[in-house]
Order: sequence, then C-alpha cells, then structure tokens
Amino acid sequence: MKVGREQKRRGVDFTEGNIVAGLVRFSIPLMIGNLLQQFYNIADTLIVGRFLGREALAAVGSAYTIMVFLTSVILGLCMGSSAFLSIQYGRKDKEAFGCGNFMAFFLIGGFAILLNVAVYLGMDAILVLLQIPSDVYGMMRSYVTVIYGGMMATFLYNYFANSLRAVGNSMIPLLFLGVSAVLNVALDVLFVAVFNFGISGAAAATVIAQYVSGLGIWMYAWKKVPLLRFGRGQRHFRKDILKSILSLSLLTSMQQSIMNFGILMVQGLVNSFGTAVMAAFAAAVKIDTFAYSPVQDFGNAFSTFVAQNHGAGKTERIREGGRKAGLAALVFGMAVSALVVVFAGELMRIFTTDAEIIGIGISYLRIEGAFYGLIGLLFWCYGYFRAVEKPMVSVILTVISLGSRVILAYVLSGIGAVGYRGIWLSIPIGWALADAAGLYFLKKGKKER
Repeated sequence: MKVGREQKRRGVDFTEGNIVAGLVRFSIPLMIGNLLQQFYNIADTLIVGRFLGREALAAVGSAYTIMVFLTSVILGLCMGSSAFLSIQYGRKDKEAFGCGNFMAFFLIGGFAILLNVAVYLGMDAILVLLQIPSDVYGMMRSYVTVIYGGMMATFLYNYFANSLRAVGNSMIPLLFLGVSAVLNVALDVLFVAVFNFGISGAAAATVIAQYVSGLGIWMYAWKKVPLLRFGRGQRHFRKDILKSILSLSLLTSMQQSIMNFGILMVQGLVNSFGTAVMAAFAAAVKIDTFAYSPVQDFGNAFSTFVAQNHGAGKTERIREGGRKAGLAALVFGMAVSALVVVFAGELMRIFTTDAEIIGIGISYLRIEGAFYGLIGLLFWCYGYFRAVEKPMVSVILTVISLGSRVILAYVLSGIGAVGYRGIWLSIPIGWALADAAGLYFLKKGKKER
C-alpha cells in the first residue's frame, strides 16, 4: 500500500516503533473523545433533571437505554469493518482496503436505514416491552420520536470515525465530536431552559449536534484522506472480502447488541421498581459509563494495535503489547473505582437534589462502581479477539457476562431483603465470569499455537 507523507502524519503505524508510546498517543484522543461522547449524552440528563423533574429524568434515562441498544448494532458493524481495514492496512493491501471500504459503507448504511424505519414502526411495542409507567410514557414517547431521527447521523459518524482509526488516526474523530458535544450542550440550554421546548427540545438538540459531527467527519474523510475515498477500481464487490467483512462485522455487532440487549432487559426490571429507581438508575448509569469509558477506549486502541500487527504477522509484538495493555487496563480501572466509591454522593448531586434518588444512586455506584478493573480486563479481551479474527469468542464472553447478569438481576432482586440492589450486585459478578472465560480462551489459544 502506497501511503503518502500526508497520510503518515495523520496516522499511527502500530507495526513499528515503541509499543507503549504508540498506544498512549493513539488511545488518549479516543479516551477524550469518549468522555466527550458521554458528556454529550449526560447533557440531556443533567438539564432535563434540573429543569423538568424526576418524570422527565426517568423518561430520558429509559430512552437512552433504547438508543444505546439500537446504535450498538450499527457501532458493532462499524467496529467490525474497522478491524478488517486495520488488518489490510497492516498488510499494505491497498486494493482489498479500498474494496472493503466501499462495500462496508453501503452495506452498513443500507442496514441503518432499514433499522431506522423499523424502530419508528415498532415504537409503541418497544415502550410496552420496557414496562414504562403511565406517568412517564407520554414524555418518553415524545423524546424517542425525535431522537430516532439521529440514527443516520450516528451511522455516518461511527463509520468514518472507525475507518480513520483503522489507519491510526484517532485525533480527527475527537475534534468533530468535541464540536458536536459543545453544540449539544448549548442547544440543550437554549431549547429547554430558555425556549421551554420541554423534553422534545432536549432530543432535538442532540439530533442537530449528531448531524453536525456525522456530516462533518464524512466531508473531512472524503476530502482529506484519499485512502478512504471510493476509487474507480474499488467500486465493486468481491466475495472473499465480503465474507471477511461480514464475519467480523456481524459477530462484532452481535456482541455489541447482545451486551446492550441485556442492559435493555435489566432496564425493564429497573422500571418495575418505580420512578425514583428509574431516575436514580438513569443518572448513575451516566456516571458509570463516563467512569469506565477510558478503559473501553484503551481496549479499542489495543484492538487496532493487534489488528495491524496481526495483518503484518508480528506475533511477538502482539504478545508484548498485550501484557502491557492488560496490566494498564486493570490498574486504571481500579483507580477509577476508588474515586467513584468515595465521591458517589457528590456525583449524584450533579444530576438532582432529590434525596431519595441520590440515596438509590449511591447504592448503585458503591456496589457496581467498585469493580471497574474487571470490565477493563473484559474490554481488553474484546479488543484482542476481534483483532485476531476470532469475534465469536467476544460474542461468547458477552453472552456469559450479560446472561449471568440478567438471570442474577431477576433472582437477587426478587429477594425481599435485597430488592433493587440485587440488580446492582449482578453486574460485577457477570464481568468476573466473563473475564475468567476470556483468560481460559486465551490460554487455550496459546496451547493450540
């Protein structure tokens, strides 16, 4: 693959140079970007909770769970195609890279359109499935009616962000996300606090900001990164490339959607405990996701590192990077856990002044938030197995993690003395079981080699 000087400056070639320096340089923009993404998501929750009350906070929280599930399907497809592109980038195979980029864009884009139509047609059925209380139902329906309009923007941003990361460029996606995050907050304040557009205004602010980032990064990639354009000789389908992309993308999407479907099922259980628990869960999950998102991004950075070196056939370099990245993810997760447990009350008070909601949220953060080291290790496993073209292992780990979590959530919360806290307890247990399975598959793979 002939890579120009301009492209080299924009990307990171993980097949050469210092491993730790390369991972840090690549992962920091990813981490900042994901923190901005969480800030982007938190803005609706924060402003709605402060200005529109607990019912609106509960509605936005439940809607967020639905949207995370739906967009996780698209995100998984984009991550899978990115793994394929990273491998071809490592192999220096320009023809396979270009053809794969062309096919992946139109396949995933077409699926996103179909998914968007399907969720609008099935909107009421989804809300009934989630057991939305009557005092929240109307607000939530208004919110999701608008928020679903941003699904195509989500596709555009995630496809081009992941494609840029595949060639080692993690800075540009961060810049577009930063602009979008600031715009979202400004529009949230304007639409909700100034113009009194209510919950629909909060959704509209998010959708507008999503399109700014999605269309913006598409235009940038097309104009500034020739590698991501659809060249004349690349606008065709190849069965071998299609098979590879589908294998990585469908299984990665399955892993992402299973993970979030399990969370969606848990959301239905949370809703059965009433508006206060719904509102507390909505705020605590935002804190939770914000707290562990850096280790998730480090896992994604590690995945790009492994994919490029896997394509280049540098096995020993993968082993060395794996040891260092795994230890870093575990230590960082434990450090963040300590902060969240100590400052749980202060974090909850950012979202609400309701004492009951704060108390419930603190219980979540001090039970589940104490074990971020476990999920850091799990994201490391996901990144590794996806990059070495074994995405089915990631699916199995997700089934173990979420399956045990859902079962335990229903069992433990049914015990009178435990109640909704059983939902919180089920989460780290699921992580621990999946980690154990991931280490088993890793050891088994080494023996087979």
